[in-house]
Amino acid sequence: MRKKGRILMDCITLKNVKKDFITGKGDKVAALGNVNLSVPESEFVCILGPSGCGKSTLLRIIAGLESATEGEVIYRGKPITGAHKEIGMVFQNYSLMPWLNVRDNIALGLDFAGIGKKERLERAEYYMEMIHMQEFAKAFPYELSGGMQQRVAIARALANDPDVLLMDEPFGALDAYTRIVLQQELLSIWEKHKKTILFVTHSVDEAIYLADRVIFMAPKPSRIEKEFLIDMPRIRQRNNPRYGELTEEMLALFEKH
Repeated sequence: MRKKGRILMDCITLKNVKKDFITGKGDKVAALGNVNLSVPESEFVCILGPSGCGKSTLLRIIAGLESATEGEVIYRGKPITGAHKEIGMVFQNYSLMPWLNVRDNIALGLDFAGIGKKERLERAEYYMEMIHMQEFAKAFPYELSGGMQQRVAIARALANDPDVLLMDEPFGALDAYTRIVLQQELLSIWEKHKKTILFVTHSVDEAIYLADRVIFMAPKPSRIEKEFLIDMPRIRQRNNPRYGELTEEMLALFEKH
């Protein structure tokens, strides 16, 4: 893939990835069926599809939180065999520690990594400023709105400076206005740091607004059915005719399944 006049190397590669689960009755259920995907460095990819198509399972396998039944996930030429410090993840349910304030939640991963207190605090301050949460540094999660908690979760993932950021429907539980605001903030962060992002969503609008490329996953069997290159400049305008065309194409795939 070319971007801004240069050829980018693949950051994440999936080769024939399959995932089966065994039910309590001993039946085998295919959660993923033969997924192949290459993601160049700095690309923003949205993974779109109906419930039950394996989007979250795929993300957890890339994160090293689950293992594939068959196939492999490769990060910069080396197979992923478990959790990787260069791959961060943001979940839908925020996953903040309720006994830690905003500053300490952001710095938590740095503490686990053995980073000194001075550097931890400096990084926490930097990312608090980035997400506009400086005045809430001493607030606890229960004192924050859902959107504010998700800001903190994103900042915590970024504070560890991962190469790849995996996001599993991070804005799914938010109201429409907060969701749009955080989409804009996420794009601003991505433009500045150029992380490779894989972002799971059910929302066609969100996928078109955010992504360089949208991967549509279909269920039964779970697979990549179609890829869309989002050939519109940012900041994207929803009244652009191309935006409407892409929306219709993606919604037609949902109706099909």
